[in-house]
Amino acid sequence: MVEQEMYRRAMVVVAHADDAEFGCSGTVALWARQGAEVIYVICTDGSKGSGDPEMTSSRLVEIRRQEQLDAARVLGVKEVVFLGYEDAILQPTLELRRDICRQIRRYKPQVLICMSPVRDLESASYLGHPDHFASAEAALSAVFPAARDRLTFPELMEEGLEPHKVEEVLVMSRTNPNKWIDVTDTLDIAMEAIKCHRSQVNPEDVGNFLRGWREEMGKERGMKYAEAFRHFQLR
Repeated sequence: MVEQEMYRRAMVVVAHADDAEFGCSGTVALWARQGAEVIYVICTDGSKGSGDPEMTSSRLVEIRRQEQLDAARVLGVKEVVFLGYEDAILQPTLELRRDICRQIRRYKPQVLICMSPVRDLESASYLGHPDHFASAEAALSAVFPAARDRLTFPELMEEGLEPHKVEEVLVMSRTNPNKWIDVTDTLDIAMEAIKCHRSQVNPEDVGNFLRGWREEMGKERGMKYAEAFRHFQLR
């Protein structure tokens, strides 16, 4: 699948500030350029991601929040929702599922991007982060069936949030993808966005990493740069 759909509303659910920029920022920039309203939902507070012995969790939360807002502005994201769960110990609880479901019902996205709920054992250098798996499992469970079903989480109905059916899901996946999105025209924007996360990356090196990753994914599909996903069309 290589065609490029046009969406009015999209949502990206990830564990940490910077996860979306690493995984799908070219796609986000493309959709925003096409006129879609893109909403970010960030599950954790980012309070653990630093090796600086002088850094505190409370200070890091504020730094990473601002970095995410800056990156979202570069990409054209309409709004960023921070759920504020503690970093590094995220679990796919009913509470997290409900909180993501709340945002789905509030913003009513046609398409939702999330991370993969399974560990990739094919990589020789990256084990994967447990928060990623937890955020993905909760997001997928919120999409189906929680956001769709009126009798699930009745407290959301009391808040005035009617059920909503997401039409498509894209799971960020470099293994066994079935959808590739050409991000050649928005790669430079994606590179600028990831550089906003200065507490997490070396701005001099991360752009080359991002470019190489997208080049590898696009090569077999006849695209200069692409992002790859596992695509689900929901009925």
